[in-house]
Amino acid sequence: MSRGPLLLVTLLLALLGPASARAQVPNGADPEVAALRSSFEYGKYAEVLERAGQRIDRGDLPEEDLVELHKLAGLSAFNLNKTDEAERHLRAVLRLDPDFSLDPFVVPPPAVAYFEDLKNQMAGEREFLRQEQRLRLEREKAEQERREQERVALETQRRRAEELARQVTVRTVEKRNFLVNFVPFGAGQFQQGRNSMGIVFAATEGALAITSIIAFFAYDSLFEERFVNIDNVLDEDGRASIPVRYIPTDRARQADTWQLLKLASATGFYTVYTLGVVDAVYHHEDQVVTSTTVESRPEPKPSPTVSQAAPPRVRLYSTHGGLGAGFSLTF
Repeated sequence: MSRGPLLLVTLLLALLGPASARAQVPNGADPEVAALRSSFEYGKYAEVLERAGQRIDRGDLPEEDLVELHKLAGLSAFNLNKTDEAERHLRAVLRLDPDFSLDPFVVPPPAVAYFEDLKNQMAGEREFLRQEQRLRLEREKAEQERREQERVALETQRRRAEELARQVTVRTVEKRNFLVNFVPFGAGQFQQGRNSMGIVFAATEGALAITSIIAFFAYDSLFEERFVNIDNVLDEDGRASIPVRYIPTDRARQADTWQLLKLASATGFYTVYTLGVVDAVYHHEDQVVTSTTVESRPEPKPSPTVSQAAPPRVRLYSTHGGLGAGFSLTF
């Protein structure tokens, strides 16, 4: 097939399908790319080939625009029978996008066949480029995730800093009396905030004290009282009666038991009391500083002052034939 009819078919397809050609390639950010695409659609292949090469040499292009320029330059060179330049530009397209394909409804079949033949020749290189592209995409994804994590971490730190800035530390100084340590029933432990130990000492001392009191009254209840008469006493009838308290012999064992229990409970009480005093003195601190963090609240804005009502006024005025009075109140 001669090149003359091929050029006419290419021009006809370019004129009939500019919308399809524009749909195949995304709009580039560079206005010169759009101008070259329009020139290609009007069949200005020599101009497109020259200007596209110059724009590629200047660089600073996104990948989409670079692919589009190489494609336009390659197809323009193919239509101008410059196979070397066509092959160079179309190979560049495949190196940038290994899976790139031409639209057979827009590009003439000979150009599509030529491009497919180049794809078959570059099959091994294209596979390598695909793998390299996948690795690059994975690296970009990992880098994007890392940046997102850093952004989240910075945002968390910023919020934490704002929360800390709104927090106020309140320090409370508690002064403790040293003499409280000598009060029984765990008073020193309760003063120090050691409630568990305070409860232990209070319960133990209380139980021992109650036991000692019960033993005291139980022992005292064993006594009996009787009067003993004594003769030859200088009184009216020569006799005197003296009261005597004693524990009967049959209650002696009970008396010994209650006496032992009374002494043991009293000894235990004072022993536990001494341990509580020693423990309280050992843990005593003259003053304790505690810190509490609270969130500060912004001070409420002062409400607008309500204008006070003007005091009432009484005024006098003259009337026809007399005197009148007026009362005014402003609020």
